[in-house]
Amino acid sequence: MNKTIDRYEKRAKDAYGISSKSVEQNMQNVKEDAHSMGKKIEFLEDSKRKLLGHGLEPCSVDDLQLLENQLDRSLCKITERKNQIYMEQIEKLKEEEKRLGEENANMREKRESSDELQTRNMEVETELCIGPPARRNI
Repeated sequence: MNKTIDRYEKRAKDAYGISSKSVEQNMQNVKEDAHSMGKKIEFLEDSKRKLLGHGLEPCSVDDLQLLENQLDRSLCKITERKNQIYMEQIEKLKEEEKRLGEENANMREKRESSDELQTRNMEVETELCIGPPARRNI
């Protein structure tokens, strides 16, 4: 019985040792990942500040030239996208203009045919005589 208990305790210690080593390894990996992510965040925040024109004092002429080139490329992309949106809006407006022109032509045609019907209905014969009632020939 004692041998069985000793074997159980030995295996439990071995299993605990292995799991504690893997936990320590995982903790080390998590710490490294957190440190790496912190560095990336710091780099991105620094880049953002520079793009906004803040914190440029320690930059060299080459760094400033690279930053200017990056801003030029960004401005070109922004202008290109803006022009694309304008062209899409112009096309939509042209389509709407065409649709409204057709609708206007249809309404004009309906009005003209309605005017023609009214003109026909207005040509009614009457026996209206101008002058005093005694002179009328009925």
